[in-house]
Amino acid sequence: MSSSLDRQSPARSRFATAAGTIAGFVAVLWAVEIVNTVLGNRLNSFGVRPWRLDGLAGLLFAPLLHNGWGHLISNTGPLLVLGFMILLSGVATWVRVTALVWVSGGIGAWLFGFPGSVHVGASGLVFGWIVYLVLRGVYARKPLQIGVGLLVLLAYGAVLWGVLPGRIGISWQMHLFGALGGGVAAWLEGRRTS
Repeated sequence: MSSSLDRQSPARSRFATAAGTIAGFVAVLWAVEIVNTVLGNRLNSFGVRPWRLDGLAGLLFAPLLHNGWGHLISNTGPLLVLGFMILLSGVATWVRVTALVWVSGGIGAWLFGFPGSVHVGASGLVFGWIVYLVLRGVYARKPLQIGVGLLVLLAYGAVLWGVLPGRIGISWQMHLFGALGGGVAAWLEGRRTS
């Protein structure tokens, strides 16, 4: 006979699953960066290469790759926080949202990036996750999610300026289209839950 201590409450189980999943995802990014560093950053050639057929492979790989440790470190905190918040709604929701943001960011970079450039990094996910969290409560008409969205906007809203062309070497295209993907994901998820 199992005791009540052996069974996790649903909330505790959801919390543990969310924490474990996002920690595992970020650990994969760090493992990829270790391999990439050892290989002299040669894996970055698998990023999105605009207007090249072989550059379409970047749709799958670009968010896993980074331009060095500083790039990965700057993405790690937001990925952990925002990914965890989405995962509290369930792994399936996180997968759907992430897939849409991942692909839309890559397509945007491929269509609107400069010829000869290579786009890598998970910041498109960060932008998409921010927009998703800000808008999901609006579309789902859930006051708690609206409140969470306002907190996310206060904490991360300033980074949304990164969707505009600015610094050379920053993929505003991936940021912009990742953010648009997050908005579409919020709308689709809102329809699913309403």
